[in-house]
Amino acid sequence: MKFWRTPLDIDKLQIPRGELHILKERCKGCAFCVEYCPKGVLELSEEFNSKGYHPPVAVKPEECVNCDLCEMLCPDFAIYCVRTEAGEKEVTT
Repeated sequence: MKFWRTPLDIDKLQIPRGELHILKERCKGCAFCVEYCPKGVLELSEEFNSKGYHPPVAVKPEECVNCDLCEMLCPDFAIYCVRTEAGEKEVTT
């Protein structure tokens, strides 16, 4: 995360991390999760599911910040994110 100034509590800041789970057979390929992901973690895959749609795939899973936006936007409940315990401390000045 890049700040326009250095926060006073930078030593206590931990970026939350998440692990994405995609239920490929539920997906209908609407691409809402791909379009609105703030970190660009997802993109549509080249493969098809049994319904004939292109489900998303995580191309940068280590960048996921567990914002749950993909989970909230998915009309078919085909994606969810689980918070991982080890949050990395990221410092940029």
